[in-house]
Amino acid sequence: MRTMTFRILTINFRALMFFIFAALVLLEAVSSPALSARLIRLIVPVPPGANTDFIARLMADQIGRTEGVDLIVENRPGASGMIGTEFVSRQAPDGNTVLVTPPTYLIDSQIRKAPYDPVNDFEPVCSLVESPAVLVVPQSSPFRSLADLLNEAREHPGQVSIAAIGPGSTFQLGLIELMKKSNTQMTFVPYAGTAPAITDTMGGHVSGAVSGFSVVSEALKAGQLRALAVVSGRRIPPLTDVPTFGESGFPTVQMDNWFGAIVPAKTPADRTARLIAWFKAAMNVSEVRQKLGLQGLYPVLTCGSDFAAFIHKRYAEYGLAIKQAGLKRE
Repeated sequence: MRTMTFRILTINFRALMFFIFAALVLLEAVSSPALSARLIRLIVPVPPGANTDFIARLMADQIGRTEGVDLIVENRPGASGMIGTEFVSRQAPDGNTVLVTPPTYLIDSQIRKAPYDPVNDFEPVCSLVESPAVLVVPQSSPFRSLADLLNEAREHPGQVSIAAIGPGSTFQLGLIELMKKSNTQMTFVPYAGTAPAITDTMGGHVSGAVSGFSVVSEALKAGQLRALAVVSGRRIPPLTDVPTFGESGFPTVQMDNWFGAIVPAKTPADRTARLIAWFKAAMNVSEVRQKLGLQGLYPVLTCGSDFAAFIHKRYAEYGLAIKQAGLKRE
């Protein structure tokens, strides 16, 4: 009886050790880069509903379906996007955490104390889309052109108020540049999000607003807003009757409005290359382009070293614009 009991205990002990070993092997496999990479997080540093959020969710859906990986979108808004940006800067450089961001992350750190370096703490992946900026006014506004608005601002300094996301956005820098070149004085009204800025513009609480076209497209169609000028090198298809800033006499005003994907610095080249391949494939799908077009978003798809060169150039240009505008670090 004792011998049989001992044999049973021996068999049970061996079975227990086998299951423990199998569990450890499985745990190690699940935590390995190859399998954990099947769950990719796209971090959006703004609330749901913004352009950045729309682009991230469109990419997550398309890539997830075609590449057989799980992509989830996490919104981490706050501090003008700095909270989400800092979060990504502290993640492991394994290609599993991607920041989808507008260009404000290159500006914020130059006017505020930031816990990250926007150039050295990240690896550029791709510039995905752009949305031309548009200067709009309420439909009830007396201004019918950019010249009308600037004449009013020149005759009554500070009386014309322009809303835009900010502070520290490309829109604010562009407005400061416009005021200098037109010898006018307008009041910049910063908003934490573009949507409330447009709502107040439609309500007549401000004289006008600068926004990406995608945000104001529906209001323009509905006749709630009137576009005075497009900040672009050429007229855009949905607004063929609206002149560009260049056609209005201010060709060098910069208010670029692009959206790109970046990852933590030191992410392995093969992981970055994989993300680039995924984004390129997704952007070349006609259905994706159609959905972007309906939102007034236009594919750019500048990736890798070309996007890195663009980032360095824009960072320097924004820094110069901040200096010329006299903006002080908070």
